[in-house]
Amino acid sequence: MKSATGTTFVTNGQLIDGTGKPAVAHGALVMRDGLIVYAGAAADAPAVSPDAVRIDARGGTIMPGLVEAHFHATYFNIAALEDLDIKYPVEYVSLLASVNTRLALECGYTAARSGGCLFNVDVWLKKAIEEDLIAGPRLAASGREICSAGGLMDWNPEFRKIGMEGLVFIINGQEDARRAVRALVKDGIEWVKTYPTGDAASPDINDHHTLCMTFEEMHAVVATAHNHKLKVTGHCRATQGIKNALRAGYDAIEHGTFMDNEAMDLLLERDVPCIPALYFEKASIELGPEFGLPQVVIDGHQETLDGGSESARRILRAGGRLGMGGDYGFGWNPHGNYARELTFFVKDVGLTPLEVITCATKTGAEIMGRGDEFGTLEKGKMADVLIVDGDVVADISLLEDRGRFIAVLQGGIVKAGQLAKPFPTVVKREK
Repeated sequence: MKSATGTTFVTNGQLIDGTGKPAVAHGALVMRDGLIVYAGAAADAPAVSPDAVRIDARGGTIMPGLVEAHFHATYFNIAALEDLDIKYPVEYVSLLASVNTRLALECGYTAARSGGCLFNVDVWLKKAIEEDLIAGPRLAASGREICSAGGLMDWNPEFRKIGMEGLVFIINGQEDARRAVRALVKDGIEWVKTYPTGDAASPDINDHHTLCMTFEEMHAVVATAHNHKLKVTGHCRATQGIKNALRAGYDAIEHGTFMDNEAMDLLLERDVPCIPALYFEKASIELGPEFGLPQVVIDGHQETLDGGSESARRILRAGGRLGMGGDYGFGWNPHGNYARELTFFVKDVGLTPLEVITCATKTGAEIMGRGDEFGTLEKGKMADVLIVDGDVVADISLLEDRGRFIAVLQGGIVKAGQLAKPFPTVVKREK
């Protein structure tokens, strides 16, 4: 991905550096050749050359670009489980995914970690974004997911004579688990996504208290993935599934819904980050009836929302790490609504705006394994920046309105927002 050349100077706004420190009331940001060279009080900013590009924050907020820590690029207005695997061919899924990556960037998300992707499309999305062929966040790819036979993601009955080849690897036992990971290794993914537990979406056979993988299968996934320097995460709602994942050596936990004291101790002992992804549950409860979700499913989402909120509060208050994001792409929780997760965590879960912003920037970058490159406004890091017309500490819901974004920068280049130029059409010729 190209970086800016020259110097850019941003002033006239409060500066939130993403580390959790209080906002600097009169802040300034200096970027040179795509990197941050100064972030702090305007009064202490170094002098810049007369030809520097100057951006007026209009009394608003200068902050790090957001990180979506549970991104499903290939989910697009899903209304039923079948929409995930057999509705569209890979060619159309790829086009839809490129629309979603552009939208994410326009919404202020300069980086994203995939939480599972049909046909391993995110591997190639990442390449296209890095080569400036399409607009989108810096990606960490995960590709197809892994689930045991009969588990949450294995819903096609045997009489259909079709598997789940585009969406997940269906495994039976440790050897299948190793085989699935080795296939992902060859395809270039970074995170292996698994399904240790069920979900409220499947109340009859794989609900949110059901285990969908054995510990032995999970351990085989981790051992194989770590051998190839990949990381492992999993959809973990049921208490025992969470503990199985942590004992197996998982590098992150998606959801972490029903945490007991033992699970909490295991999580904190290894400093494993959790991505609760709770706004999906709230949207399912509020909008589920109009999309035809059965009451038993809605009730399950309510239990999940209550349990997940309590677990998230406990994790952060105990010194654990939370990432922000999750499960956008459903009809009732569409792409583009990413920042509603942030508002929810302030207004419903009870976190402070600065805590949530830290989770959505610094911690997100750490989860991606790139905390030394971006996620905070600190000297030497990539100039991935969001400039907002308004005070996001006073009203974090401003981040839901991309019309308020003065600029979204990646590597110091304005890619979206009011100051952005149309994204260029690039034709690359093979040498």
